[in-house]
Amino acid sequence: MRDDIRWPPEWPRALDARFGAPVAGTYRTCADDFVVEECLGFEPEGLGEHLWLWIEKRETATSDVVRQLARLCDVGPRDIGYAGMKDRIAVTRQWFSVHLPGREAPGDLEVQLAERGFRVQRVTRHPRKLKRGVHRGNRFTLRLGGPVTTDAMLEQRWQAIVEGGVPNYFGPQRFGSDGRNLFRARDLLARGWRKRDDREGMLLSAARSFLFNAQLAERLAAGQWQSVLDGDVMMLDGTQSLFAVETRDAELEQRLVDGDIHPTAVLWGQGGSWAAAEAERLEQRALEAWPGLCHGLERAGVKAARRALRVRLGETRIQRDANAVTLEFTLPSGAFATAVLRELMDEATLDFRSLPEQPSDSATRGESP
Repeated sequence: MRDDIRWPPEWPRALDARFGAPVAGTYRTCADDFVVEECLGFEPEGLGEHLWLWIEKRETATSDVVRQLARLCDVGPRDIGYAGMKDRIAVTRQWFSVHLPGREAPGDLEVQLAERGFRVQRVTRHPRKLKRGVHRGNRFTLRLGGPVTTDAMLEQRWQAIVEGGVPNYFGPQRFGSDGRNLFRARDLLARGWRKRDDREGMLLSAARSFLFNAQLAERLAAGQWQSVLDGDVMMLDGTQSLFAVETRDAELEQRLVDGDIHPTAVLWGQGGSWAAAEAERLEQRALEAWPGLCHGLERAGVKAARRALRVRLGETRIQRDANAVTLEFTLPSGAFATAVLRELMDEATLDFRSLPEQPSDSATRGESP
């Protein structure tokens, strides 16, 4: 069955009811306007079979660094590890690992990488390969331009999301230019997913992300994305630990206000929702329009998981100068900076219209699947 996907989707923002629609703005007009630094959350041990490199790249995809490291170290791409895909039009700093058991890296590796535009800022060793999604999060420094820089309400919007968090939407880069990844996913799932047609699972990820965003939009429209509902599945802040709610109570509601727990929605797959009662009804209302995507994901063997509906910012700072606004904040692994920006300003690419197909993010893998 071919689900009737219309692009771009009209997923609501959280702050419009309180402040009205945001004014226009620009971001990422050049790489220096979008700086991402990976927060690993632990220190490499200094010994082991895997060479770890802390690399700064500019206007380059993470996959390009992987290819160059594999070639220069004479290993296969599978011997290269990284925690997440970072944005291409940006300055990014992240760890990479290279499996080099019993041998050293080429003596001129750092020079060779520098000639290709990759600055190696630290080299060490660790016993294990760097795996996707193991990093704690990412730190962003974003420079905004355009009318938003003179918006009198900007600081109030900023304070509202600092205090209450933002809807944890998957960002538009997950879906590709004009939703192309999603349409490809729909057609592939209708035929029957095969790994040879989607080796990195990018299309499966696009379908699951779309279904999650639809559920989040349903909760936003109902005014319940920051509420505890009967039958909810809650996630402990800073972890992937889940627990079910039979009946909401004052203690749970206070923990939600304090940011200790967050409601979740399903990343669809085999095993279903796990939610019940009122929470399950809202999920099913959002998912019933997409039976082809849901059934296709089940047939593909994807296992169901949960993702928080809300994400909190850390280490926040806002600064205005004559022509721009600079934002600084951290997000946990899997969250998208574009979800923050679309609450603060109006800009076409924040509403899922036109972005590169390469999943990016400042989040891919905590992006999750």
